[in-house]
Amino acid sequence: MNVSLLNLMNVTLFFDSFKEAFYLNFIKENRYMLLVKGLGVTLEITFFAIILGIVIGFIIALANLSTIKIFNVLGKIYVDVIRGTPSVVQLLIIYYIVFASVDIPKEIVAVMAFGINSGAYVAEIVRAGILAVDKGQMEAGRSLGLSYASTMRHIIIPQAIKNILPALGNEFIVLLKETAIVGYISMDDLTRGGDIIRSKTYDAFMPLIAVALVYLLITTILSRLLGKLERRMRQGDSR
Repeated sequence: MNVSLLNLMNVTLFFDSFKEAFYLNFIKENRYMLLVKGLGVTLEITFFAIILGIVIGFIIALANLSTIKIFNVLGKIYVDVIRGTPSVVQLLIIYYIVFASVDIPKEIVAVMAFGINSGAYVAEIVRAGILAVDKGQMEAGRSLGLSYASTMRHIIIPQAIKNILPALGNEFIVLLKETAIVGYISMDDLTRGGDIIRSKTYDAFMPLIAVALVYLLITTILSRLLGKLERRMRQGDSR
């Protein structure tokens, strides 16, 4: 048999097999909707968790920088405990222990768990951003008659936010990938959607590769947007 003809037959068989697997995994019974709905759940949890994390992070960062001993100690304990334990364990503790006797939507549990987890990392990002602001800025504000709180609010924090925006963007990307563990509390996110398809078709390759590609696409887009933001910030600094 001609070698080129044999190669053509192999290619044809490959594409026929691929089309059959694609139909079985995504088209049949509208199984692709498991990924679409799962992606919506993933993005929703990530969005609200990062907002909660930013709020917690700013509070803890200010506590860690406070001259009041108790605030400083509590802030450091929070950061050490959250950063020193796996996020999946924190999620399970909040779901099975903290809210064990409370009928609360799993989405709220997930947002709280990831928000609390992200808050510890955001706190360190914010703390580093504030410490990066020249000490003379605080002295200048105090010399103008502003209180410590007013100087922080009007002078230090606005400059710190500009410094930490890229790092906060990276934290958003990390958090997006960490939400893949919500299947532990039976939430149908993107990863679990792919796993459900796998359990129906007994084909692990195509659904899980699809999940990985979706995560890769989203993180790539976010990384590009962050890159543009950083370039604009550098341009603004050079003017």
